[in-house]
Amino acid sequence: MGLQSTKITALVITYNEIGYIENCLKSIEFADEIVVVDSYSTDGTYEYLLSHPKVRVIQHPFKNYTAQKAFTLEQASNDWVIFVDADEVVTIELQKEIIETVNSSKEHAAYWFRRKFMFQQSRLRFSGWQTDKNYRLFRKSKVRFSAKRIVHETLEVDGTSATLKEKLTHYCYRDYSDYKRKMLLYGRLKAKEAIQKGKGFSIGMLLGKPTFTFVYNYIFRLGIFDGMKGIKVCYLNALGDWERYLELRKLEHEQKAPSLKPVSQRGN
Repeated sequence: MGLQSTKITALVITYNEIGYIENCLKSIEFADEIVVVDSYSTDGTYEYLLSHPKVRVIQHPFKNYTAQKAFTLEQASNDWVIFVDADEVVTIELQKEIIETVNSSKEHAAYWFRRKFMFQQSRLRFSGWQTDKNYRLFRKSKVRFSAKRIVHETLEVDGTSATLKEKLTHYCYRDYSDYKRKMLLYGRLKAKEAIQKGKGFSIGMLLGKPTFTFVYNYIFRLGIFDGMKGIKVCYLNALGDWERYLELRKLEHEQKAPSLKPVSQRGN
């Protein structure tokens, strides 16, 4: 593929990613530096990373996705950064486009990647994911992770952005329990995000939002054409919304709890 003159750092965050991280790392070995921040994996991920000759691994406690990725970004030695998730793979074609982009274009500060979603080993074409895109390639000196979101994080970019042509491959669904765990975690983090924004719980949203999410993704976003894959993915996405509002109700009660305690007597 040739050597690039502009140095690139590849960044990844991990937690229990054995079965994913191996292919991810192989696909980013073209980078000059690979830094992985692990939030104390228990499945052998950390040990695997320690033994990898091209990886610098750091353990750091997980607070939320934005905080973890902001910390990881600070560890990069180079200005140009490619940030991938442990279940994503950079294709050969995308590798070439990344190298050509950082060496030939100084116009944009950040680049969006579109993603090809894989359900186990088969393609997931619809179910709401067909227009998905994320910032994955950018200059460290020109961006920062927005504090307004703690899940499905995004960047604040000092400069212009563009979208690369080649797609990133995302192995979004390993098995039912794994995807369910992710959706429940996302739901709980979104509830914390809502509390921070001053949004409150309502029974209408608890009952209505999951139903809307399923119908919208399965019917209007064509999940029906993904067959059983579409049913599972759309259901679990809706379950994430259900979890969000259950967690929001819990957090709201916890906020109100101190005011329900008896007021202590002052003096005699």
